[in-house]
Amino acid sequence: MEPTSATMPIPVDWYLYLSAVLFLIGAVGVLTRRNLFIILFSIELMMNAVNLNLVGFSRFHEDMLGHNFVLFTMAIAAAEAAVGLAIAVALFRNRQTLMVDLFTRMKG
Repeated sequence: MEPTSATMPIPVDWYLYLSAVLFLIGAVGVLTRRNLFIILFSIELMMNAVNLNLVGFSRFHEDMLGHNFVLFTMAIAAAEAAVGLAIAVALFRNRQTLMVDLFTRMKG
């Protein structure tokens, strides 16, 4: 019986290519953008690229360990987003801007 397109698994190469593209977009966003929200979104995109990598290798090795790591990193990403948003709100209240170039001096 010849495998059809519905039964053929997705090759692990495709996971890696998509993950590399997403990570590259996130890295460019972190390095080139000045808005704090865009930087936080780019970091989230990079974390999702890592999660996609973990899921791809987990599926390739037919092991659920990668999925467990993804759940753990998603919990960390949620905590990072909450803390980052709190810092962004505090900075905006104090400085009236979210451009990271203008945050040269931090005082308590």
